[in-house]
Amino acid sequence: MLQLRRLFLAFALSLVSLVPAGAMPLLLVDRDTLEVLYAQEAGQPWHPASLTKLMTAYVAFEEIAKGTVTLDTPVRLSKNALAQAPSRSGLKVDTSVSLEDALYILIVKSANDMAVAIAETIGGNEAAFVAKMNDVARRMGLSVTHFVNPHGLHDPRQVSSARDLAVLSLYIEQTFPQYMPMFRTSTVKVGNLVLESQNKLLTSFAGATGMKTGYVCASGLNLVANVDRNGRRLLAVVLGGSSGRDRNERAAELLLKGLSGEVRPTGQTVLALGNAAGAAPVDMRPNICGKDAGDYVKAQEAAYPMGLKGQPSYLTDTIAQLQHVAVDLGRIRAGIVLPRPRPAHTPAFPVQAMAENTAASDVALRPGLDVADDPSIPFPRPRPVFR
Repeated sequence: MLQLRRLFLAFALSLVSLVPAGAMPLLLVDRDTLEVLYAQEAGQPWHPASLTKLMTAYVAFEEIAKGTVTLDTPVRLSKNALAQAPSRSGLKVDTSVSLEDALYILIVKSANDMAVAIAETIGGNEAAFVAKMNDVARRMGLSVTHFVNPHGLHDPRQVSSARDLAVLSLYIEQTFPQYMPMFRTSTVKVGNLVLESQNKLLTSFAGATGMKTGYVCASGLNLVANVDRNGRRLLAVVLGGSSGRDRNERAAELLLKGLSGEVRPTGQTVLALGNAAGAAPVDMRPNICGKDAGDYVKAQEAAYPMGLKGQPSYLTDTIAQLQHVAVDLGRIRAGIVLPRPRPAHTPAFPVQAMAENTAASDVALRPGLDVADDPSIPFPRPRPVFR
């Protein structure tokens, strides 16, 4: 039996060597000084998956600041929005929620339908909103980042890097700190629906304050995680995890090494980190969703068993869940012609003239008739008094 285990371990490690070059980018940054504490392939182009929604949220925050929308602006789920692949909000077509609630659902549930609904509300259509995303990326200096959709469902042209995602996350916190509770929230309740975050650090790692998870086959499992503990404020980025356990444990390990001083400043800031401009993004699909994916995951488990049954874990704390309650505003149909507004009413008689006439109420009932000079015109009989 022992020999079989050794053979399996050797086989597993040989599979690990088949991981594409540049796999598992890792980055640890001090959020106060922007110093890099640890970096591994941080500039390697990578598919961001739902980490894309960090930029979707940033664009929304920026538009709120500009006054083009408010947190109360209704966001309607169109048929186009609901046509997106899961993860989805669970709400029905034409349902509306406030932009504030839409952002909570976007960030916590990572709902792809809500990403499109926000894009349509703010940009008028997805393409116009994505143009705003890319404009922000240019202004932030995210040199390998390019977006083609607001949700992160796979498109080979949708690319970022650990370095760029860290810079984006830092911009969110520094520019719009008032929205950081959205990233710390672990559940959103909408009616009978309870939408949960996949960021397990929020409920099992003391001091965790967000930010976002992501996953498509081509990216593996991604995570940007913040922690505030003992006066230290750190940010970790993990890309290409083979499972949620793998991603979460590696992020927690990075953060703990930073908090303990095991890793120290490298003398370089995250802004000075270089990107591998022009390099192709790594495609993790064969390892994550291909026919040999099971073998790859087993190999990764053998190489990094933290958190597996019977193994130690870095995620051992119990943190109370922070929940946001969203309100379903009901269904709003688009394309329905509404009644034309009433024209402004112009009184038939000047108000002053009516006030001076003791029979003003009669005049109002019979416009154009001089009731005072024609007593033959009958008046409405008074209502009888019922006893």
